[in-house]
Amino acid sequence: MANPKQEIKFTKLFIDNEFVDAKSGKTFATINPATGTKLADIAEGDKADVDLAVAAAKRAFARNSVWRNLDASARGTLLNRLADYMQRDSTILANLETLDNGKPFEDSVFDVQCSIDTLRYYAGYADKIYGKTIPSDGSFLTMTRKEPIGVVGQIIPWNYPLLMFAWKIGPAIVTGNTIVLKPAEQTPLTALYSAALCKEAGFPPGVLNIITGYGPTAGAAISEHPDVRKVAFTGSVPVGQIIAQAAARTNLKKVSLELGGKSPLVVFADADLDEAVEIAHNAIFANHGQNCCAGSRTFVQEGIYDAFVKKAAEKAKARKVGDPFQKDTQQGPQVDDEMFKKVLGYIESGQKEGAKLEAGGKRHGNVGYFIEPTVFSNVTDTMKIAKEEIFGPVQSIIKFKTLDEVIERANNTNFGLAAGVITNDLNTALTFAQAVEAGSVWVNCYDAVVPQAPFGGYKMSGSGRELSADALDLYLETKTISIKVPCKN
Repeated sequence: MANPKQEIKFTKLFIDNEFVDAKSGKTFATINPATGTKLADIAEGDKADVDLAVAAAKRAFARNSVWRNLDASARGTLLNRLADYMQRDSTILANLETLDNGKPFEDSVFDVQCSIDTLRYYAGYADKIYGKTIPSDGSFLTMTRKEPIGVVGQIIPWNYPLLMFAWKIGPAIVTGNTIVLKPAEQTPLTALYSAALCKEAGFPPGVLNIITGYGPTAGAAISEHPDVRKVAFTGSVPVGQIIAQAAARTNLKKVSLELGGKSPLVVFADADLDEAVEIAHNAIFANHGQNCCAGSRTFVQEGIYDAFVKKAAEKAKARKVGDPFQKDTQQGPQVDDEMFKKVLGYIESGQKEGAKLEAGGKRHGNVGYFIEPTVFSNVTDTMKIAKEEIFGPVQSIIKFKTLDEVIERANNTNFGLAAGVITNDLNTALTFAQAVEAGSVWVNCYDAVVPQAPFGGYKMSGSGRELSADALDLYLETKTISIKVPCKN
């Protein structure tokens, strides 16, 4: 049940299965973006706290530790038990997510369930990760073993806090690693609550550690730590570059990155107009536009362009913005004042560069970080709103003529996270899907992300894949063992 007065129990760092203050004693405020008011003071971890967390994770990964000697199937049992407790406390988690992030409560409920589904998916892999026997040349019995990497650092974003927590810990835990995780400073509450559930579920001390704090301090300490053997990051391209540089500069730790996007959604004239408008609307406005794979470049074929723009503007104007705990709310606030001002800056840029404002374009209300759903037409490829990731509720509608033309324009970006195409012509759909440079391509749908399918990007949208069996490889080493045969006593 939606509760805007949900009690906040956990505000400290979680190290070695205990909630502790930061060594410095510092705290920072986490803010309710719907009101701009403080929710709680959160422990501000830094390098000293990361050192303690990594030491705890390293002890938990030691050869003779409880964790390293746990049956593989038991790791799956632990993940399933965590999922059970998240299901039990799903309303609490959804309330915390909406308070901290601002997304509508029903969206938070959906995210909690998706998080549970992800954990259960990975729990099923626990005793199904194995190597191979290889028919090598010579008198050898050759085999491979799949082994955990060790201590892994995980840095997650604020747009889907609990879901990103599940995406990260699921494959890392089931493969037998230990974790030091930093949630975004804007949205630490559900990660901290989930840490308490991990302890309740029976995770051994040191297996999961949570350091709340800022990127340049806590995040940097994780990225640069010599005992962290892998870092997984979801967030912006500039920060991803910093993490990759830190890994290269220190111990060459493995790095996987899920970064930004400027994803094209291409609507052909043969599509059902109302359905296309609906898909495109949800592709950009879902989660307030705060979605790395948002369909933020809406390409519409010239024959239906004007009709599409009219309907898209009407739909945006009808979108209900307001209190995220109200049942009929479709869009809450941007996550914080920084993002609020950034998005408004992009809207101003679009107007200055000559795009036509069809809907929205202003702040909504006088309290919190709400922005009206905004639609621009007459957008050209060279405009800032068509090239840069806005990460807000701004739809840029761009006209095109032919399939070959739109493929070239869709690929004319440094990003390559996702793409979509809406058409009733199978040949058009397949041609576009094969030619577009994107990690996920959705045909007559959008944002169809499920645990069973890999998710990640081409080009500057990142490296490696989240979800599916592919994500397991990001947390495993492959060891080759060759035995001379016959063996001599």
